[in-house]
Amino acid sequence: MENIKTLQFEKPSFFQRLKGMLGVDFYRLFHTPLFYIFLAIAAIIPALVSMGAMGEGETAGMFSNAWQIIAAFKPLYIIRDIGEYANMNMVFIFGGIMVSIFIGHDYRSGYVKQLFTTHAKKEDYMISKTLVSAFSMVCMCFTYLIGGMIAGAATGLPFAINAGSLLCAILGKMIMSLGWASLYTFINIIFRRKFGISIALCFVLGTGIPVIGAAALLGNTAALNVFLYGSSVYACLSANFLSVLVCLACSCVWAIIYNVLGSVILYRRDVY
Repeated sequence: MENIKTLQFEKPSFFQRLKGMLGVDFYRLFHTPLFYIFLAIAAIIPALVSMGAMGEGETAGMFSNAWQIIAAFKPLYIIRDIGEYANMNMVFIFGGIMVSIFIGHDYRSGYVKQLFTTHAKKEDYMISKTLVSAFSMVCMCFTYLIGGMIAGAATGLPFAINAGSLLCAILGKMIMSLGWASLYTFINIIFRRKFGISIALCFVLGTGIPVIGAAALLGNTAALNVFLYGSSVYACLSANFLSVLVCLACSCVWAIIYNVLGSVILYRRDVY
């Protein structure tokens, strides 16, 4: 009888708690029109980029290969031409905006207050939001890839490329979605009561402007890229398996650091 009572009052494990929270978050994600709107935006972006590449002005003729809509040829630390950044990296910009809106709705709707009244583990919230946000950005990368191939065909540019490097570039960018999602989640925890600031900050960080400025001042260094930009630039058309591993390692480190810091903030400050 005592064993039965013990089982009845046994606390759920970490994985059971996380599974439950992920189930709720994914349900809300798939039933939110915003998610599908951003998927459509990601698919349309390559068409807009290709129009600029084929049109007149400073951006005209900035591509020599159709796959440059997906990634740059070489790692970038300091952007010399806007066309060098006009690729799948733009998913991280709009992904940050989507994360801000998604988490901001939790606080405006009162969902967070209800959640933390019955679910005390703040780290579960951080991990769940990071994973769901990363999944969303990976989906945006997929729709961007589809749109990019269509836009590339429309430009008439050659598709000749090393297939292995292309695959590594795409995988690297998708893997970095985890790192960027953890950063955006952390930012929105800090500015949870200032929705406008969180969106603006996520947008600015997604563009890479702070890193470009730091690179201009400190020089073109690999350490700068790893610590400030999450190794995203290594996901290029000259990437290899080692590049993917660097992106994976950096993305995981970002996720651990920002989830720990975000959980500490939630425990020590008013979460509402």
